[in-house]
Amino acid sequence: MKTIKLTHPHTMNIKELPETVTAIGFFDGIHKGHQQVIDTAVNIAKEKGMKSAVITFHPHPSVVLSKGKKKVNYITPLKEKESILQNMQVDRLYIIEFNEKLAALSPQKFIDQFIIGLNIKHVVAGFDFTYGHKGQGNMTTIKDQTRDEFTFTTIEKVQMNGEKVSSTLIRGLLKKGNIEQVNLLLGRPLSIYGKVIEGAKRGKSLGYPTANLAVDEQALLPKPGIYAVKISYKNEQYHGMASLGTNPTFTDSHNLSLEVNILDFNDNLYGEELKMEWYKFIREEEKYSNVDKLIEQIKEDEEIIRQVLDNKDILY
Repeated sequence: MKTIKLTHPHTMNIKELPETVTAIGFFDGIHKGHQQVIDTAVNIAKEKGMKSAVITFHPHPSVVLSKGKKKVNYITPLKEKESILQNMQVDRLYIIEFNEKLAALSPQKFIDQFIIGLNIKHVVAGFDFTYGHKGQGNMTTIKDQTRDEFTFTTIEKVQMNGEKVSSTLIRGLLKKGNIEQVNLLLGRPLSIYGKVIEGAKRGKSLGYPTANLAVDEQALLPKPGIYAVKISYKNEQYHGMASLGTNPTFTDSHNLSLEVNILDFNDNLYGEELKMEWYKFIREEEKYSNVDKLIEQIKEDEEIIRQVLDNKDILY
């Protein structure tokens, strides 16, 4: 997959671009609703003998429209989004910088530059996709702006259990630690990438050495607590116990840290990048009166987590 970053106005030469079928949207999470949009574009591209593409935006429009007052964390930061789209057999990824100039474009000028101007011959988007100044363009008005240069497909609302599959729904579930429901909506385990950094090394003294993960500060994390996770490292996958929290037994800090004890694994991982998949919330983080009680609780956590991850019926 070729990744191309664009700003307004872009300098791409339409004569050098392949005829393309594109899915367009912000696609935070790339959940099952997003997947239907993207898969439709990929399939139409194959039918037409064209290249498939995804057009997305960064940062989130609300960051720009609030003039930086609003901070947004992403279910899928750009690196994760790119990895998922590559696995979905997308040929080209256009990442458009969302800024004030882009926000001020009329719907027609947006179409002229970022659809017609990229040699896109068919557009696939969700029913609620909007574009142009104040979202004045949508999948109803788009028919008046094609200049007969492209056609389009609108994907209707995707529901599970009578509820619209959406990034907003997933964000709410993450706040509750409902990882299993999140994974259902994503159609895959929620994942995050992190580089192993040096920590306080308390885990080792407790008999449970941990890898402290420095993750993308823009990544949206679930609520603090203990989780059953899986770790991917050098094409191998391992079971693990993750702790997302402030280590209240040892510190009064309010800074969140993410550390994972990788079960049945002893190698030095400092400086390595790991992929962590979340599977189940086990319990809230607690403050213990002494280290022995903490160790006793960790042993219980380990037993529960091994049972969870050894279950062949676990999702994904």
